[in-house]
Amino acid sequence: MTERLAAQLLAGPKATSVLQVLQRCVAVQSQELRAGHLGVRARSSGLSVADVDAVLADRSAVVTWANRGTLHLIRSEDYPWLHALTTPQLATANATRLRQEGVTTAQADRALPIIKRALSHGPATRAEIRDALQSKGVPVAGQAVVHLLLKATLAGICVRGPMLGREQGFVLVADWLGKQPRVDRSAALRELGARYLAAHGPSTDRDLAKWAGIGLRDARLALEGLSPPSYDAPMPGPVLLGPWDELLLGWESRDEVLQGNTSVVTLNGIFKPIALVRGRAVATWTVSTGALEPFAPLSAAVTKALEKDYADVQHFLAR
Repeated sequence: MTERLAAQLLAGPKATSVLQVLQRCVAVQSQELRAGHLGVRARSSGLSVADVDAVLADRSAVVTWANRGTLHLIRSEDYPWLHALTTPQLATANATRLRQEGVTTAQADRALPIIKRALSHGPATRAEIRDALQSKGVPVAGQAVVHLLLKATLAGICVRGPMLGREQGFVLVADWLGKQPRVDRSAALRELGARYLAAHGPSTDRDLAKWAGIGLRDARLALEGLSPPSYDAPMPGPVLLGPWDELLLGWESRDEVLQGNTSVVTLNGIFKPIALVRGRAVATWTVSTGALEPFAPLSAAVTKALEKDYADVQHFLAR
């Protein structure tokens, strides 16, 4: 277990910048941006949420739908190949969801240039994009806008960029990141395999396939001839991990971490924040208060250590 924790920057030396975390982890799930923030916090030292805001503002990182059709915080330089490998397979499900939301194929296709125009003058909020779509007669009720933005993302039109107040704005890929290079699929798979192993070794082709949302054949090609790096690190002290943490999402099975507590931690796609002690989840916790819900009684020393770590969470998240 120590090898997995060290690969995830949860044991041994911590990263000292947001980009170092993203270099190692490739993609940090940010279904809620706060989840991405806490994923960075647990793997770094000396940072705050302002540092995440800064890399989003200076264009060195973005949030985009990628692995498994989920929002992830990634380095901008990794966007071209990660987008090419993980998004084409999402189009069918996206079209189905749009139909379920009452958006016809013709309306969905018409939405793309509207979104593009709405972003042509710079970053815009989802509400601003919603208004632009509605003004042109495109359905926006329910989750329609989310799935139209997903469609635009899959088409390589937009990503999420800088913070606009407390909301993350959308930006045009062409304006924000520049002209994107042509991606060589074989080279992209090799990059994916090497980077995945660096953050998730020891692991298997099935682990990679599930994490990236790619086919097993591609996962095998990505890992062909590669071995994970060897990390030497002591077992870390107790730590609080945020919701949807990579330690639970990076492998096919999460049993080693959850030890029979899966139904308590995850339900209907929601992954609660967990407290980790010696590589095992011992409790869930509430981000707003730090309140612990232990799976079994915790020692006074562990409780004190987790309370100390919660103080660091508060410091990190303070704007």
